Amino acid sequence: MSPAPEAIPVSPDRYELGEGPLWDAERQRLLWVDILAGKVFAGRLDPFEVTDTWEFDGVATAVAVAADGALLVAERETLTRVDPDGARTHVARVLPAGCGSRLNDGAVDPTGRFLVGSMALDDRTGAELLVRLEGGGCATIDSDLTLSNGLAWAPDGNALYSIDSTARKVRVRDYPGGERRDLLEVTGGLPDGMCADSDGNLWIAVHGAGRVECRSPGGTLFGVIELSAPQPTSVSFAGPDLDVLVITTATENMSAEELAKHPDSGRVFTARVGATGLPTPYWNPAL
Repeated sequence: MSPAPEAIPVSPDRYELGEGPLWDAERQRLLWVDILAGKVFAGRLDPFEVTDTWEFDGVATAVAVAADGALLVAERETLTRVDPDGARTHVARVLPAGCGSRLNDGAVDPTGRFLVGSMALDDRTGAELLVRLEGGGCATIDSDLTLSNGLAWAPDGNALYSIDSTARKVRVRDYPGGERRDLLEVTGGLPDGMCADSDGNLWIAVHGAGRVECRSPGGTLFGVIELSAPQPTSVSFAGPDLDVLVITTATENMSAEELAKHPDSGRVFTARVGATGLPTPYWNPAL
């Protein structure tokens, strides 16, 4: 990575729980969510500008996009399709109604299938899910997580990296089927969102620590991006050349004093890190 890359806040607005940025190359737009506001956003990257907003009752925890521009949105317990004309269709129920958990981070695998995890809304631990949408239903990948979070694939698609935040673990397995194993443990904060670059290196947002770590595929720490916001939530490479690292952040549970000390909290940041990302796979609704 570039020596001491600078992360620059680019969004005029602050988001309570900004998350899940991804680049839609076909339409040259950035997509992201504010989970607790129940909003999905689309916009330009340079200069930064929000061009579209979709609102949902409750939460909107993750977004994916199909080749035709349709969105797949993770709500509290279900997945919803939003067509380019605005029509909405129920896709799948992932969690039982009123189960005490909600959906969290999600991403599309290299074949076009959507994966999404869950987190508890109370003090339960060790029973959260990571599932894959396929054949109109959900296949369980993990059922013993504390807080399912960031997902990333190796450039050849043959390895899946996944984060269990409360356990502070980044894990890896052969994909699509393989035994899960611990890759590394993050200290000083909670690992949150994650992406991989074209060399297979991992970029991990460390919530509570105000930093993004760059790690080798084997877990070696290559470098750190420091932010002027203590709660980075997720990362993604964006832009026409996929050479801009986009970092979402949050203001959730920050006091007035903390917000005054860190006024850029909740904004979207960008950084030039000397790396390029992998193209975002499009969600394939037929799978």
